[in-house]
Amino acid sequence: MGYFQSFIRQFRARLIVIIFVNNALIVADWYIVDRVVKLTGLWSLIVITAIPLITIGVVPWLSTKVLVQPTKFLWQAILHIAPHNTEDMGTPKLDQLHLGRELVTNLINQVYQLASVVQDVEQSNIKTKLDLHTNFVASSLPLPLLVLDKEENIIYANEATGKYLGKPADELTGQSVYTALDMSFLSDDTLSSWIKASQGKSATAEHKWERVRIGLPGQGDSLLFDLAGYYNQDNPLGYETLLVLFDHTEEYAQDDQAMSFVALSVHELRTPLTLLRGYIEVFDEELGPTLNPELKEFMKKMNASAQQLASFVDNILNVAKIEDNQLTLQLHEEDWKKLVENVVEDLNLRAGVRGITIKTDIADDLPTVGVDRYSIYEVLANLLDNAIKYSKGTNEIYVTTNINKDGLVETSVKDFGLGIDGSILPHIFDKFYRNHRNRAQIGGTGLGLYLSRSIVDAHGGQISVNSKVNEGSTFTFTVLPFTKIAEAGKTGNNPSITRNAHGWIKNHSLYRD
Repeated sequence: MGYFQSFIRQFRARLIVIIFVNNALIVADWYIVDRVVKLTGLWSLIVITAIPLITIGVVPWLSTKVLVQPTKFLWQAILHIAPHNTEDMGTPKLDQLHLGRELVTNLINQVYQLASVVQDVEQSNIKTKLDLHTNFVASSLPLPLLVLDKEENIIYANEATGKYLGKPADELTGQSVYTALDMSFLSDDTLSSWIKASQGKSATAEHKWERVRIGLPGQGDSLLFDLAGYYNQDNPLGYETLLVLFDHTEEYAQDDQAMSFVALSVHELRTPLTLLRGYIEVFDEELGPTLNPELKEFMKKMNASAQQLASFVDNILNVAKIEDNQLTLQLHEEDWKKLVENVVEDLNLRAGVRGITIKTDIADDLPTVGVDRYSIYEVLANLLDNAIKYSKGTNEIYVTTNINKDGLVETSVKDFGLGIDGSILPHIFDKFYRNHRNRAQIGGTGLGLYLSRSIVDAHGGQISVNSKVNEGSTFTFTVLPFTKIAEAGKTGNNPSITRNAHGWIKNHSLYRD
């Protein structure tokens, strides 16, 4: 109250001074006109009237600037702390205030304290709302939910997560997500690689993975699920990454069991198929010269069909090995030109039966490559087999090989047949996926391209497709020159490099860079 009374006294004193100055100017005006200048008549009236008019304009302007200064400083302080303010003039400089400084200083301090209390309350409310341990939605969500901090440690796991993993949710808190969930992925697009790519580059990001596994195939406690990840770099409470698990263990396990059953059944075909191919070769050698053209054609078609069936059996068995983590590749130094020519020569029989010619354009300066001869043979054979099957109405297939701009050996298989619709291309390498537009007319398992991609990935290469409906398709894949992988993969005098072509990529902390 004393500050206010002091302000009133200061205000009254300044007002008295202003009134006194104003009246003094009027008296001085009269004295100068009447006694000093001694104007009379109209000029005396004009000058005496003009001076008060001037003081009416100047004195209020000057006095207002002084009298409202306390209000201005208080207004400036409020604007400075106001949220979403676009007129911030900075903090008021109280040392420049001459009227009511004590009162204004006290009021501004009160405003700042009040604003601080409000801010603390708001932050407390926000924290209460965002604290997932007390958040009803997070704790009641029926789906497993995990929240990670910047170091990818678990800072929250809801009750559904504990039930799904068979351990108390509190035990997960504080652990690295890669230790708590020993996850495996279908490719090198893992949770760790996604978070690493998002940090520092994206404010927000989201991603999803299918068929993520915890545990080994065939084990009773193996879990299979789809995973959704949400990244937020600027979360004020450090909730940087949120993970939601969608359980599909039963559904995906049925696929695995079906694959195992098919593989077991197909495996029984190997013995009679081997005998059949042996008899065909004997008949061709012994009876070939004596057969008439029609029977020779029958023999040729029978041999091509046996070859196709053998490829079918190999594809099924190799996919089963991939699913069970049992397919191992031995990468040796190979002459790529000779290898491609051998595959083309073997597939010429199948192509010839359909009246198709396979033409090659292989560069002469190719380096040796590091490949598993048997597995990479299957890749090229699968691509050529598809080109043969889908070259309806055309009679040529082109195989080209060269060095691409990245120094990799690149091979393309191009046909001019049915082509693939753009909506189907993203799924063309999925297991069991087949084009619904022509699967009734053209046989197949939907495994050849899936197997090819898995093998190419295991070799460190990439496979892609470019296609247009009724114009044909071009499948392209790369393999690495042997010099690019030799030093990284060889140890001692070991001439080969061992890699696994399984479909699961571990995402454990021990595997991270």
